[in-house]
Parts: sequence; C-alpha cells; structure tokens
Amino acid sequence: MLDKGVSTTTEDPQMFGHPKGLFYLFFAELWERFSFYGMRALLTLYMVQEIFKAIAERDTATAVVYASYGSLVYASTVIGGQISDKILGMRSSIFLGGILMAIGHFVLAIEHDIAFFTALALIVVGNGFFKPNISTFVGALYKEGDVRKDSGFTIFYMGINIGGFVAPLLCGWLAAEYGWHYGFGLAGIGMMAGLIFFWSGIKKNVFGDKGMPPSQEIYEKKIIGIPQKTFVPIIAVLFVPVIAYLLSSWQQNYVGGIFKFIGFAVLAYLGYIMYSLDSVARKKLFMAVLITFFMTLFWGFHELSGSVITLFASRNVALDGIMSASQTNALNSMFIIILAIPISLLWGYLAKNKLNPRTPYKFGLGLLLAGASFYILSISGTSADENGMVPFTYLLVMYFIISVGELFMSPVGLSKITDLSPKNIVAFMMGVWFLSSAFAFQIVGFIGEQLAIESTDKNVGGLDTLNVYTDGFHLIALYALGAGAIVLLFSPLMKKLMGNVH
Repeated sequence: MLDKGVSTTTEDPQMFGHPKGLFYLFFAELWERFSFYGMRALLTLYMVQEIFKAIAERDTATAVVYASYGSLVYASTVIGGQISDKILGMRSSIFLGGILMAIGHFVLAIEHDIAFFTALALIVVGNGFFKPNISTFVGALYKEGDVRKDSGFTIFYMGINIGGFVAPLLCGWLAAEYGWHYGFGLAGIGMMAGLIFFWSGIKKNVFGDKGMPPSQEIYEKKIIGIPQKTFVPIIAVLFVPVIAYLLSSWQQNYVGGIFKFIGFAVLAYLGYIMYSLDSVARKKLFMAVLITFFMTLFWGFHELSGSVITLFASRNVALDGIMSASQTNALNSMFIIILAIPISLLWGYLAKNKLNPRTPYKFGLGLLLAGASFYILSISGTSADENGMVPFTYLLVMYFIISVGELFMSPVGLSKITDLSPKNIVAFMMGVWFLSSAFAFQIVGFIGEQLAIESTDKNVGGLDTLNVYTDGFHLIALYALGAGAIVLLFSPLMKKLMGNVH
C-alpha cells in the first residue's frame, strides 16, 4: 500500500499503473533508437567500403568522420535542450528533430558523397532537438514525489535497448542481402514510425497539457518579421550545410579543434566557479568533475563498438554465418536487456544488507570491467586460425563484460551529478555531463586513427590486420585497468569529498 503522503496523480489517462503518455513516448523512443543504432551499425563499414574506398587512408578518414559525427550528435543536445526550454517546448522540438532525422536517414539512401555528409548533418541537427526532449518529457508526465517515476524511466530505457538490439540485426541483414541503402532506408522508416506514434499520442490527448511552449508570447514573437516558432527551424536547416562541410573536411579535422577549445573553456569556467565556492561545495563539485571525466573515459572505450570493434569483427572474427559484422552492434543492447534487472536487484539486495558500494567503487569496478573486456579481445589472437580469424566467442564474452561495466557506471552517474553540483549550476553541469559523450567520441577517433589499416583493398583482413588490433586492444586494456585501479585506490578519499552524497 502506498504512503498517502506521496503523490501518485491520476489526472492524466492511465495504463498499467502509469500515465498513458509513457507508452507513446516508449514507442516513439524505441523507433528513434531503432533508426539511430540501425544507421550506426552500418556507418563505419559503409565509409570504409564505399565512401573512402579509393584512398589508402580510408580507415583514418572513417575514424575522423565517425568521431566528428558522434561528438556533434551529443553536443547538439545541449543546444537543442536550451532552445526547447526557452522557446519551442518539448512537443515542437521532438517533431522538428524527428523530421530532420527521418530526412537524414532517407538521404543516406542516395549514393553520393554530398548526400552522405548532408545526411549526417541532418541527423546531427535533428538529434539535438529530439534526444534531450523526449527523455525530459517522460519526467514531465509525473508530479514531484510520484513514486512511479523511477519505474517509468526503467520502462522507457528498456525501449531504448530494444531499439538498439533489433535495429542492427534488421538493418544489417537488409544491407548485406540487398545493399547498404536498403539498410539506411529501413532506419528512416523506423524514425517515421516513432514520429507517427508521438503524433497519435498528441491526437489522443494522452499528454494533457505537457510539453507545450514555455510561453506562447515568446513562441510567437517575431525576429526580422518571422515568428520564433518558424525562425528556429529555418536556422536549424541553415546549419545543415555548415555541419556537412565540417564533417567532410576530415583532413583538417575542424571538429576536433572545436572540441579542444570547448574542453579548455569548460575546465577554465569550472576552475573559476570552484575558486568562488566554500570548502564543502568545492569538494563536491570537484567530485562531479572527476565522475564526468571517468565516465568520458569509459564511453570512449565503449563507443569503439561502432567503429574499431566493428572493423575487427569484419576483418578478424570468424562469424561463420552467425551474424554479419554490422549485426554484432546488437550484442551490447542484448546483454543490457538481459542484465539490467538482475543487477538492479543486486544493488537492492546489497542496499538492504548495508553493503551497497558507494559511487567511486562502482566507477572503479566499471573501468576494471572495461579493461577486462578489451583484454579478452587482446588475447583472441592466440586462438586465431591460419587465416588470422579468431572465434566469435571472444567478441561475445567481451560484450558481456563491458555491458556489466556499463550497468555499474551509467545509471548512477547522472543522478550523482545533480546531487554533487551547486544548485545554481546544476543545468550547466548537466550540459557538461552530456558533453562528456561528445568528448568520448574524440577518444574513439584518436584510437581509430592509431589502429587504422592503410590499404586500398576493401577486403583487407586476416593476418594483415590481426596484430594491429590485438596490440591496440592490449593497450586499451592497460589504460582502462589502470584507470579503474586508480579510482579504487582513491575511493576512500573520494568518499570523503562526496560528503553526505552516497
């Protein structure tokens, strides 16, 4: 029986004990993630085998473009979230973002270099409006203090992982059987399906008055004679060719330079804020920055799944008809779906027995697991056959271990940022947290360039590439294990810095 003092509002339509709108957002996000991960599963192989196939540095070019695209995709959410909060509201932002992303996926189905970079730019801009707002919308369905909110987010995140599991399998199969552009086209259809679900929820009024513009006056306010509700989409579309140019200029790597500047500016500003805080607040903020740094490192290794690990699967893993290299991108989401509830129950059991480890210990263990997962790949060469192909089991075990590490770190990080940050800069620190994923892709790009294979042979692989990858994975394992060991060693000190935050 629920405590009568806790709100469990039933003003909006309900389904299975939750606001009905949750299930419309669940399916909208499921299909959006279907489109995103379906396309991502194909992206690296498509660039290596088609876009850059004529040049020997195709792995390097692919690594730079993939890193730039990933960084901009996540950085755009900070800007899109701000525009939604101040002008558009969540509904208009989700529609604008979804339409731009759907167009981007369909443009990917056109076989042309200009179309390719334009498509990536459309997805970058669209994701900026869609991604931060649909997650925020879930929270807006529940009143403050509603005990169902956590389970609502659990249901919602399950949709993300179902999309992330199914998409690489279907899009990868279509790309292998009928051609790349059928795979990309299916991703576009997935995005349209997500938008249709969202639109039908609005038509059925399941969201009530949630997600409207913060101020109708600001929404309609004119800039150079154009209402802001129209002006924002125009500016968004005008940014597409700019981003397409940045992505296509892989030799200059402008995006990498931009993120170096952003990183320096953010650290300088945080240093200035810390200087002005009292001792307790300064220690907590320092911990928030440390947590963000270690999470960036973890994602930098984790996101190699869509780039270097996909190339390793294509060139050096004996898949033997089990799945294609692009389809291996489904393994992480598969393990998250299988492991999420057991690990959640484990934390609950440990908490009951007052054994639940504090956040620094979970982060240290997560990084150790990331290191162990790459160590598994680094020793796979010892089981290679005469053609330089290693058993699929190594890849399977690697994804299992890194998925456990993800569940140790990712769910707790975000909530700790809000707990550790001074109230007047919580929104800024949330932006920094989202930017951490953008910086993680810069790590992905750096590693991708170090492990690039210089060859014009699109079928390069086997003994020609095996040692490059296994040696690289060995180095990554050492860095991740070292980072994990450092975190565990200093965890007692970190606990003190966190004060009363668990």
